[in-house]
Amino acid sequence: MGKKALITGITGQDGSYLAEFLLYKGYDVHGIIRRSSTFNTGRLEHIYVDPRAPRAHLFLHYGDLSNSEQISNIIHNIQPDEIYHLGAQSHVRVSFDMPEYTGDVVGLGTTRILETIRRSSKKARFYQASSSEMFGASPSPQNEKTPFMPRSPYAAAKAYAYWMAVNYREGYNMFVANGVLFNHESPRRGETFVTRKITRAVANIMAGKQKKLYIGNVKARRDWGYAPEYAQVMWKILQQKSPRDYVIGTGRTRSVEELIRLAFCYAGLDYKKYIKTDKYYFRPTEVNELIADCEKAKKDLGWKPKIGLEDLVKIMVDSDMRKIGLKPIGEGDKILKEKFPVKWWKED
Repeated sequence: MGKKALITGITGQDGSYLAEFLLYKGYDVHGIIRRSSTFNTGRLEHIYVDPRAPRAHLFLHYGDLSNSEQISNIIHNIQPDEIYHLGAQSHVRVSFDMPEYTGDVVGLGTTRILETIRRSSKKARFYQASSSEMFGASPSPQNEKTPFMPRSPYAAAKAYAYWMAVNYREGYNMFVANGVLFNHESPRRGETFVTRKITRAVANIMAGKQKKLYIGNVKARRDWGYAPEYAQVMWKILQQKSPRDYVIGTGRTRSVEELIRLAFCYAGLDYKKYIKTDKYYFRPTEVNELIADCEKAKKDLGWKPKIGLEDLVKIMVDSDMRKIGLKPIGEGDKILKEKFPVKWWKED
Protein backbone atom coordinates (compact mmCIF):
# COMPACT_ATOMS: atom_id res chain seq x y z
CA MET A 1 0.00 0.00 0.00
CA GLY A 2 1.13 3.56 -0.74
CA LYS A 3 1.61 6.27 1.82
CA LYS A 4 -1.26 8.30 3.22
CA ALA A 5 -1.07 12.08 3.33
CA LEU A 6 -3.39 14.56 5.02
CA ILE A 7 -3.59 18.11 3.64
CA THR A 8 -5.24 20.99 5.46
CA GLY A 9 -6.24 23.76 3.08
CA ILE A 10 -6.57 21.25 0.24
CA THR A 11 -9.11 23.41 -1.61
CA GLY A 12 -6.66 26.31 -1.90
CA GLN A 13 -4.06 27.04 -4.55
CA ASP A 14 -1.20 25.16 -2.87
CA GLY A 15 -3.38 22.37 -1.55
CA SER A 16 -4.79 21.52 -4.96
CA TYR A 17 -1.37 21.37 -6.62
CA LEU A 18 0.07 19.33 -3.77
CA ALA A 19 -2.86 16.90 -3.91
CA GLU A 20 -2.26 16.31 -7.61
CA PHE A 21 1.45 15.81 -7.08
CA LEU A 22 0.97 13.32 -4.23
CA LEU A 23 -1.63 11.37 -6.23
CA TYR A 24 0.90 11.19 -9.05
CA LYS A 25 3.41 9.83 -6.52
CA GLY A 26 1.00 7.05 -5.55
CA TYR A 27 -0.30 8.43 -2.26
CA ASP A 28 -3.77 8.14 -0.85
CA VAL A 29 -4.60 11.80 -0.25
CA HIS A 30 -6.96 13.02 2.44
CA GLY A 31 -7.99 16.63 2.74
CA ILE A 32 -9.79 18.71 5.35
CA ILE A 33 -12.43 21.09 4.03
CA ARG A 34 -14.76 23.49 5.78
CA ARG A 35 -18.50 22.84 5.65
CA SER A 36 -20.20 25.40 3.41
CA SER A 37 -23.63 25.85 1.85
CA THR A 38 -21.91 26.35 -1.50
CA PHE A 39 -19.30 24.20 -3.21
CA ASN A 40 -15.73 25.31 -2.49
CA THR A 41 -13.90 22.43 -4.18
CA GLY A 42 -13.55 23.89 -7.68
CA ARG A 43 -9.77 23.44 -7.76
CA LEU A 44 -10.18 19.71 -7.10
CA GLU A 45 -13.02 18.79 -9.45
CA HIS A 46 -10.73 17.47 -12.19
CA ILE A 47 -9.08 14.94 -9.83
CA TYR A 48 -12.02 14.03 -7.63
CA VAL A 49 -13.84 10.72 -8.07
CA ASP A 50 -16.54 9.12 -5.95
CA PRO A 51 -14.73 7.83 -2.83
CA ARG A 52 -16.63 4.53 -3.19
CA ALA A 53 -15.06 3.88 -6.57
CA PRO A 54 -12.23 1.31 -6.67
CA ARG A 55 -9.84 3.83 -8.21
CA ALA A 56 -10.51 6.53 -5.61
CA HIS A 57 -7.41 7.84 -3.89
CA LEU A 58 -8.63 11.31 -2.89
CA PHE A 59 -10.85 11.64 0.18
CA LEU A 60 -12.30 14.81 1.70
CA HIS A 61 -13.30 15.28 5.34
CA TYR A 62 -15.25 18.10 6.94
CA GLY A 63 -13.32 19.85 9.68
CA ASP A 64 -12.29 23.19 11.11
CA LEU A 65 -8.87 24.22 12.37
CA SER A 66 -10.53 26.03 15.27
CA ASN A 67 -12.05 22.77 16.57
CA SER A 68 -9.60 20.50 18.40
CA GLU A 69 -11.99 17.54 18.58
CA GLN A 70 -12.61 17.50 14.83
CA ILE A 71 -8.89 17.73 14.01
CA SER A 72 -8.03 15.01 16.52
CA ASN A 73 -10.71 12.64 15.22
CA ILE A 74 -9.69 13.08 11.59
CA ILE A 75 -6.01 12.40 12.27
CA HIS A 76 -6.85 9.44 14.55
CA ASN A 77 -9.11 7.86 11.92
CA ILE A 78 -6.81 8.40 8.95
CA GLN A 79 -3.46 7.63 10.62
CA PRO A 80 -1.52 9.54 7.94
CA ASP A 81 2.18 9.09 7.24
CA GLU A 82 2.57 12.77 6.35
CA ILE A 83 0.59 15.89 7.24
CA TYR A 84 0.89 19.04 5.16
CA HIS A 85 -0.55 21.95 7.09
CA LEU A 86 -1.50 24.57 4.49
CA GLY A 87 -4.85 25.69 5.90
CA ALA A 88 -5.05 29.30 7.10
CA GLN A 89 -6.76 32.64 6.90
CA SER A 90 -4.05 33.60 4.44
CA HIS A 91 -5.03 37.05 3.21
CA VAL A 92 -2.67 39.52 4.86
CA ARG A 93 -4.85 42.61 4.43
CA VAL A 94 -7.93 40.78 5.74
CA SER A 95 -5.97 39.71 8.83
CA PHE A 96 -6.06 43.34 10.03
CA ASP A 97 -9.85 43.21 9.93
CA MET A 98 -10.03 39.75 11.57
CA PRO A 99 -7.01 39.56 13.90
CA GLU A 100 -8.55 37.28 16.53
CA TYR A 101 -9.88 34.78 13.99
CA THR A 102 -6.56 34.84 12.13
CA GLY A 103 -4.65 34.12 15.32
CA ASP A 104 -6.98 31.27 16.25
CA VAL A 105 -6.88 29.51 12.88
CA VAL A 106 -3.31 30.25 11.81
CA GLY A 107 -1.56 30.07 15.19
CA LEU A 108 -3.60 27.84 17.45
CA GLY A 109 -4.75 25.68 14.54
CA THR A 110 -1.15 24.58 14.09
CA THR A 111 -0.82 23.80 17.80
CA ARG A 112 -3.95 21.65 17.70
CA ILE A 113 -2.48 19.48 14.96
CA LEU A 114 0.94 19.23 16.62
CA GLU A 115 -0.60 18.21 19.93
CA THR A 116 -2.71 15.54 18.22
CA ILE A 117 0.39 14.11 16.53
CA ARG A 118 2.26 14.13 19.85
CA ARG A 119 -0.49 12.10 21.50
CA SER A 120 -0.87 9.69 18.56
CA SER A 121 0.65 6.22 18.48
CA LYS A 122 1.68 6.87 14.86
CA LYS A 123 3.93 9.91 14.57
CA ALA A 124 3.20 11.49 11.18
CA ARG A 125 5.80 13.69 9.55
CA PHE A 126 4.53 17.27 9.69
CA TYR A 127 5.05 20.12 7.24
CA GLN A 128 4.25 23.61 8.50
CA ALA A 129 3.50 26.16 5.77
CA SER A 130 5.35 29.18 7.08
CA SER A 131 5.45 32.51 5.28
CA SER A 132 7.98 35.11 4.18
CA GLU A 133 5.64 37.69 5.73
CA MET A 134 7.12 36.65 9.09
CA PHE A 135 10.33 38.51 8.16
CA GLY A 136 8.37 41.74 7.87
CA ALA A 137 10.69 44.66 8.53
CA SER A 138 13.91 42.59 8.62
CA PRO A 139 16.49 43.69 6.01
CA SER A 140 16.64 41.66 2.81
CA PRO A 141 17.73 39.18 1.59
CA GLN A 142 16.21 36.86 4.17
CA ASN A 143 17.32 33.32 5.02
CA GLU A 144 16.88 30.76 7.79
CA LYS A 145 18.90 32.89 10.24
CA THR A 146 17.08 36.18 9.59
CA PRO A 147 15.04 37.32 12.64
CA PHE A 148 11.29 37.61 12.30
CA MET A 149 9.77 41.10 12.54
CA PRO A 150 6.10 40.51 11.59
CA ARG A 151 4.07 43.46 10.36
CA SER A 152 0.54 42.02 10.32
CA PRO A 153 -1.71 39.79 12.44
CA TYR A 154 -1.26 37.09 9.79
CA ALA A 155 2.54 37.28 9.99
CA ALA A 156 2.49 37.30 13.80
CA ALA A 157 0.26 34.22 13.84
CA LYS A 158 2.54 32.47 11.36
CA ALA A 159 5.57 33.30 13.52
CA TYR A 160 3.81 31.76 16.51
CA ALA A 161 3.04 28.63 14.48
CA TYR A 162 6.65 28.46 13.27
CA TRP A 163 8.08 28.50 16.78
CA MET A 164 5.51 26.01 18.04
CA ALA A 165 6.64 23.68 15.26
CA VAL A 166 10.27 24.11 16.32
CA ASN A 167 9.37 23.51 19.97
CA TYR A 168 7.48 20.29 19.24
CA ARG A 169 10.34 19.07 17.05
CA GLU A 170 12.98 19.71 19.68
CA GLY A 171 10.90 18.94 22.77
CA TYR A 172 9.26 15.71 21.61
CA ASN A 173 11.66 14.47 18.91
CA MET A 174 8.98 14.76 16.22
CA PHE A 175 9.61 15.06 12.48
CA VAL A 176 8.40 18.65 12.06
CA ALA A 177 9.69 20.96 9.33
CA ASN A 178 8.91 24.55 8.38
CA GLY A 179 8.85 25.65 4.76
CA VAL A 180 9.23 29.44 4.75
CA LEU A 181 7.80 30.06 1.30
CA PHE A 182 8.02 33.42 -0.38
CA ASN A 183 5.18 34.60 -2.63
CA HIS A 184 4.12 31.96 -5.13
CA GLU A 185 1.31 32.44 -7.60
CA SER A 186 -0.62 30.69 -10.36
CA PRO A 187 -3.91 30.80 -12.27
CA ARG A 188 -5.43 29.09 -9.21
CA ARG A 189 -4.57 31.99 -6.92
CA GLY A 190 -7.60 33.49 -5.17
CA GLU A 191 -9.15 36.38 -7.03
CA THR A 192 -8.67 38.86 -4.17
CA PHE A 193 -4.88 38.38 -4.04
CA VAL A 194 -2.93 41.11 -5.81
CA THR A 195 -1.37 39.01 -8.60
CA ARG A 196 -4.63 37.44 -9.65
CA LYS A 197 -6.46 40.73 -9.22
CA ILE A 198 -4.05 42.25 -11.74
CA THR A 199 -4.15 39.46 -14.35
CA ARG A 200 -7.95 39.24 -14.14
CA ALA A 201 -8.16 43.01 -14.64
CA VAL A 202 -6.10 42.71 -17.83
CA ALA A 203 -8.47 40.07 -19.21
CA ASN A 204 -11.57 41.99 -18.13
CA ILE A 205 -10.32 45.26 -19.65
CA MET A 206 -9.57 43.51 -22.94
CA ALA A 207 -13.08 42.06 -22.90
CA GLY A 208 -14.62 45.46 -22.15
CA LYS A 209 -15.92 44.34 -18.75
CA GLN A 210 -13.71 46.55 -16.57
CA LYS A 211 -12.43 50.11 -16.91
CA LYS A 212 -10.03 50.59 -13.99
CA LEU A 213 -7.87 48.57 -11.61
CA TYR A 214 -7.96 49.87 -8.04
CA ILE A 215 -4.79 48.94 -6.21
CA GLY A 216 -2.92 49.63 -2.95
CA ASN A 217 0.82 50.02 -2.38
CA VAL A 218 2.49 49.56 -5.78
CA LYS A 219 5.98 50.16 -4.36
CA ALA A 220 6.02 47.00 -2.23
CA ARG A 221 8.60 44.52 -3.51
CA ARG A 222 8.20 40.74 -3.38
CA ASP A 223 9.94 37.56 -4.47
CA TRP A 224 7.40 35.85 -6.77
CA GLY A 225 7.52 32.24 -7.97
CA TYR A 226 5.26 29.62 -9.57
CA ALA A 227 3.08 27.65 -7.13
CA PRO A 228 3.38 24.11 -8.64
CA GLU A 229 7.14 24.22 -8.15
CA TYR A 230 6.62 25.13 -4.50
CA ALA A 231 4.19 22.24 -4.02
CA GLN A 232 6.88 19.80 -5.11
CA VAL A 233 9.45 21.24 -2.71
CA MET A 234 7.02 20.79 0.22
CA TRP A 235 7.13 17.07 -0.46
CA LYS A 236 10.92 17.10 -0.75
CA ILE A 237 11.21 18.74 2.66
CA LEU A 238 9.38 15.83 4.28
CA GLN A 239 11.52 13.23 2.47
CA GLN A 240 14.75 14.36 4.13
CA LYS A 241 16.49 12.12 6.68
CA SER A 242 16.06 14.68 9.42
CA PRO A 243 13.61 17.59 9.83
CA ARG A 244 14.90 21.03 8.96
CA ASP A 245 13.49 24.45 8.14
CA TYR A 246 13.95 25.91 4.66
CA VAL A 247 13.52 29.28 2.98
CA ILE A 248 12.09 28.86 -0.54
CA GLY A 249 11.94 31.58 -3.21
CA THR A 250 13.46 32.71 -6.49
CA GLY A 251 16.09 35.09 -5.12
CA ARG A 252 14.72 38.00 -7.15
CA THR A 253 12.45 40.83 -6.08
CA ARG A 254 10.13 43.02 -8.15
CA SER A 255 7.64 45.70 -7.21
CA VAL A 256 3.89 45.44 -7.56
CA GLU A 257 4.11 48.25 -10.12
CA GLU A 258 6.56 46.19 -12.21
CA LEU A 259 4.19 43.23 -12.07
CA ILE A 260 1.36 45.46 -13.27
CA ARG A 261 3.50 46.80 -16.11
CA LEU A 262 4.49 43.28 -17.22
CA ALA A 263 0.88 42.07 -17.24
CA PHE A 264 -0.55 45.05 -19.14
CA CYS A 265 2.36 45.26 -21.60
CA TYR A 266 1.96 41.56 -22.38
CA ALA A 267 -1.56 42.35 -23.53
CA GLY A 268 -0.47 45.47 -25.43
CA LEU A 269 -2.00 47.89 -22.91
CA ASP A 270 -0.57 51.02 -21.27
CA TYR A 271 -1.07 50.29 -17.58
CA LYS A 272 -0.91 53.98 -16.60
CA LYS A 273 -4.27 54.55 -18.28
CA TYR A 274 -6.04 52.00 -16.09
CA ILE A 275 -4.48 52.13 -12.60
CA LYS A 276 -6.04 53.98 -9.67
CA THR A 277 -4.53 53.97 -6.18
CA ASP A 278 -7.04 53.31 -3.40
CA LYS A 279 -6.05 53.80 0.26
CA TYR A 280 -8.51 51.07 1.24
CA TYR A 281 -6.04 48.46 -0.03
CA PHE A 282 -3.10 49.79 1.98
CA ARG A 283 -2.14 47.87 5.12
CA PRO A 284 -1.82 49.73 8.45
CA THR A 285 1.78 48.47 8.60
CA GLU A 286 3.60 47.63 5.38
CA VAL A 287 6.34 45.17 4.42
CA ASN A 288 8.60 46.97 1.97
CA GLU A 289 10.84 44.28 0.50
CA LEU A 290 11.21 40.50 0.60
CA ILE A 291 13.96 38.54 -1.18
CA ALA A 292 14.74 34.89 -0.51
CA ASP A 293 18.26 33.64 0.14
CA CYS A 294 17.80 29.95 -0.74
CA GLU A 295 21.34 28.59 -0.48
CA LYS A 296 20.36 25.97 2.08
CA ALA A 297 17.48 24.70 -0.08
CA LYS A 298 19.70 24.63 -3.16
CA LYS A 299 22.26 22.50 -1.33
CA ASP A 300 19.94 20.09 0.49
CA LEU A 301 16.94 19.89 -1.84
CA GLY A 302 18.37 20.74 -5.25
CA TRP A 303 15.99 23.69 -5.35
CA LYS A 304 16.20 25.60 -8.62
CA PRO A 305 13.02 27.35 -9.78
CA LYS A 306 12.30 27.33 -13.50
CA ILE A 307 9.54 29.95 -13.75
CA GLY A 308 10.34 33.61 -13.01
CA LEU A 309 7.97 36.55 -12.76
CA GLU A 310 7.98 37.43 -16.47
CA ASP A 311 6.94 33.89 -17.40
CA LEU A 312 4.52 33.64 -14.49
CA VAL A 313 2.64 36.77 -15.56
CA LYS A 314 2.21 35.43 -19.10
CA ILE A 315 0.91 32.10 -17.79
CA MET A 316 -1.63 33.83 -15.56
CA VAL A 317 -2.82 36.38 -18.13
CA ASP A 318 -3.29 33.63 -20.74
CA SER A 319 -5.32 31.60 -18.27
CA ASP A 320 -7.56 34.51 -17.25
CA MET A 321 -8.15 35.43 -20.88
CA ARG A 322 -9.21 31.86 -21.59
CA LYS A 323 -11.53 31.80 -18.58
CA ILE A 324 -13.32 34.95 -19.70
CA GLY A 325 -13.80 33.62 -23.23
CA LEU A 326 -10.95 35.40 -25.02
CA LYS A 327 -8.30 33.75 -27.12
CA PRO A 328 -5.07 33.76 -25.08
CA ILE A 329 -1.98 35.45 -26.43
CA GLY A 330 -0.28 32.08 -26.15
CA GLU A 331 3.22 32.78 -24.88
CA GLY A 332 2.31 31.55 -21.41
CA ASP A 333 1.16 28.21 -22.78
CA LYS A 334 4.41 27.83 -24.70
CA ILE A 335 6.45 28.58 -21.57
CA LEU A 336 4.70 25.84 -19.65
CA LYS A 337 5.34 23.27 -22.37
CA GLU A 338 9.01 24.22 -22.62
CA LYS A 339 9.96 24.85 -18.99
CA PHE A 340 7.49 22.84 -16.94
CA PRO A 341 6.25 19.86 -18.99
CA VAL A 342 4.97 17.85 -16.01
CA LYS A 343 2.27 15.20 -16.20
CA TRP A 344 0.54 15.51 -12.85
CA TRP A 345 -1.52 18.64 -13.32
CA LYS A 346 -3.44 20.65 -15.90
CA GLU A 347 -3.73 24.40 -15.47
CA ASP A 348 -7.13 25.08 -17.05
